[in-house]
Amino acid sequence: MIIMGIDPGIAILGYGIISIKDNRYKIIDSGALTTSPELSMPERLSFIYESLIKILELYKPDAYAVEELFFNKNVKTALIVGHARGVILLAASKMNIPIYEYTPLQVKQAIVGYGRADKNQMQQMVKMLLNLKEVPKPDDVADALAVAICHGSSSKFSNLFKV
Repeated sequence: MIIMGIDPGIAILGYGIISIKDNRYKIIDSGALTTSPELSMPERLSFIYESLIKILELYKPDAYAVEELFFNKNVKTALIVGHARGVILLAASKMNIPIYEYTPLQVKQAIVGYGRADKNQMQQMVKMLLNLKEVPKPDDVADALAVAICHGSSSKFSNLFKV
């Protein structure tokens, strides 16, 4: 099974593509899509959409796992990232790829075994689970890989999280 994980963002969007076979994870590709704040919102969204379509066409994942947004205070940021999230979901939908969503708590629970794990613990577990020499950078990429691993570890229960 090939899984694409997404850490949503408008300035930096992390993505990670992994394969899972016999409970073993292997990284296929990962990276970050970055947009300049000097671009208009429609230009930024268009870049994200077109880039994701290219990646989806290249790797043809079986599942698309997206981290749900969690914001306590900054409504403006939530709205802006929400625009990007809409484009992120649209790209997979247009390609008929099943979409699954996971909260940060679910991702941490799946990766570290503790829903309140800190960022360093998460990154170290991603590094270990994917047998990497170093933690993926930027943090958004490590987060996207964690979301993909989360889906892989819960895929037998994935109907519970399907959008």
